[in-house]
Amino acid sequence: MIWIIAAFCAFFIKGLCGFANTLVFDTILGFGVNNVNISPVELVLGYPTNVILTYKNRKYIDKNIVIPLIIVVILGSLPGAFVLRYVNANIVKMIFGVMVTLVGIDMLYREYNSSTGNSHKVFNITMGILAGAMCGMFGVGVLVAAFVSRITRTSSEFKANLSMVFIAENTFRVISYIALGVMTFDSIKQAVILAPVMLISLFLGMKCGDVLNEKLVKKLVIIFLIISGVSMVVDNIGIF
Repeated sequence: MIWIIAAFCAFFIKGLCGFANTLVFDTILGFGVNNVNISPVELVLGYPTNVILTYKNRKYIDKNIVIPLIIVVILGSLPGAFVLRYVNANIVKMIFGVMVTLVGIDMLYREYNSSTGNSHKVFNITMGILAGAMCGMFGVGVLVAAFVSRITRTSSEFKANLSMVFIAENTFRVISYIALGVMTFDSIKQAVILAPVMLISLFLGMKCGDVLNEKLVKKLVIIFLIISGVSMVVDNIGIF
């Protein structure tokens, strides 16, 4: 039952906002299930949701956003092995969590103060590289979501480009999980059992996103970004 609740909540949010499914899924299951058993199931469930969201919003895909981000996400996987081996990954995640929280607060401020100027191009480039590295190293896409949200105007553009990047990242992780033996028959079977719940909740979230006001949806996205950032900090603060 807890797996069903986690899948429903996670992919309803995915359909509504375009991301945060991993955060919700892992948070609900994290109290009683080992993470090595959660991640493969969430990956198998999440992969088709990114395909569905990309297809639904395909006319909003911008190659100038997607291609550079895919490149930095894949390249980010390369230093990931070094960081995970020689650097405390919790420290890195906590730093990124602080960054996401601050970026989310800044974005929320801009929503209520339309006179605020645009971000500097150098800042956007730097943030894009860091976002890709974070996603590639740890499979954490929240900073990518923050970056894409800053450079897109509507929720359709946001979901289309973010989901396309996630497809590339998911593909890379599926191959890695299979090669490392993390992806097992049991995890695939569990994902297949939960697939109907995922599809129902995803489409309910998508329908709610279509009905709700565009500005309200964007504010919800920003709020979930802030929650995601705070959650990353809280989850890793125990190292001190």
